[in-house]
Amino acid sequence: MQGQTFTLPEAGHETREELEPMFNVVLLDDDDHTYDYVVEMLQRLFLFGEAEAYRHAVEVDTVGRTIVLTCPLREAEFGRDQIHGFGPDWRMPRSKRSMKAVIEPVGGSERRER
Repeated sequence: MQGQTFTLPEAGHETREELEPMFNVVLLDDDDHTYDYVVEMLQRLFLFGEAEAYRHAVEVDTVGRTIVLTCPLREAEFGRDQIHGFGPDWRMPRSKRSMKAVIEPVGGSERRER
C-alpha cells in the first residue's frame, strides 16, 4: 500500500503473543457420556472434524484425559466453560451433567478448575 510502512519485529524480540502464557483445556473422562456425545460436543464447540473428534473421544476414554485446545488463559477459560455448559448426554439416563474439563499451563502441572 502506498504511503504505509510496516516494521517487522527485530530478531530476538518476542511479540506479545509469544510472551503470553499458554494453557491447555483438558477434557476429563467419566462413565456418564457416550463416544457420540464427545464427538458431537467437540464438533459443535471446537469445530473439529469427525475423525479428529473421534480421536479425542478414544483418547479420553483410554487415557482418562485429552487436550482439546491450547491457547491464552482467557480463551482457555471460555473453552472449559463451554464444555461445562454443554449439558448431559441424552443417550444415557444416568447422565445428569456435562463432562468436566480443567485448564493447565502448558509445561506445568497446576490445574485451574471452576
